[in-house]
Amino acid sequence: MARHFLRDDDLTPAEQREVLALALEFRRDRYKVQPFVGPKAVAIMFDKHSTRTRVSFSTGVAELGGYPLVIDSQNSHMGRGESVADTARVLERQVSAIVWRTYGQERIDEMAAHSSVPVVNALTDQFHPCQILADLAAIADERGGVGALAGLDLAYVGDGANNMAHSYLLGGATAGMHVRIGAPEAYLPDEEVVARAEELAASTGGSVTVTTDFDKAVTGADAVATDTWVSMGDEAQKAERMQVFGDYQINDRTLELAAPGAHVLHCLPAYRGHEITGSVIDGDQSLVWLEAEYRLHAQKALLSWLVDR
Repeated sequence: MARHFLRDDDLTPAEQREVLALALEFRRDRYKVQPFVGPKAVAIMFDKHSTRTRVSFSTGVAELGGYPLVIDSQNSHMGRGESVADTARVLERQVSAIVWRTYGQERIDEMAAHSSVPVVNALTDQFHPCQILADLAAIADERGGVGALAGLDLAYVGDGANNMAHSYLLGGATAGMHVRIGAPEAYLPDEEVVARAEELAASTGGSVTVTTDFDKAVTGADAVATDTWVSMGDEAQKAERMQVFGDYQINDRTLELAAPGAHVLHCLPAYRGHEITGSVIDGDQSLVWLEAEYRLHAQKALLSWLVDR
């Protein structure tokens, strides 16, 4: 039975450490493992616009010895009403894995339910687990290894109800981190996700804090993360969101509150002067560009790990 990666807690703590350790190895040797030599094809499907996901998965599959079969939904029969289940049944007979950047989590869950090959969540409205693997790998690289993650304080501020906040909760708790979410009252994370993160943290030695107090979220944090205030699909709410999130910007004051040498994370695209200032994202404490690079290494590690189950 295929292993899928649909949300962050699909990996156990031990499995997450294996994948992250392999990601660090891939950065040192980009051709360390090539499970798709043949080349075997990997379907990389897009319902949403993308830069980093498209580049990192396409490059990664090629470096793993495979053929990246990129499919845009508007150019496929899925865009004309073919069911997710039927698409899965077609793809599983011809590709070695399926990567999908889509909308509702139920869509990728359905794909996995009808696929005999691994299905990877490249982003849904609820979770962004591949991004969190990249973030954790970047922090681990800077801190001296995967073992350094447990016990670190990771603060995420801004839209606490979006996919990044949810994945930081699950992925950070799985890594044994102390995850803090700072967000306005109307934009707090899903209660079921928080409860699951608390359950994970209880088993890994981590913790979960959800607060509307920006200073409480970031004070003493070893890493501070944010995301755009206006995600894809939220454009009609731009003016409202700019006002609501105005007090949740990562700036020079944030770094004064955080732990000395705290790292800064942003999944990109970034809008300087809104959720983060230029002085911070381009500053010495920013891991943003290493984080973006680790999309490649972490996803190669994940795909290699999944097809070897």
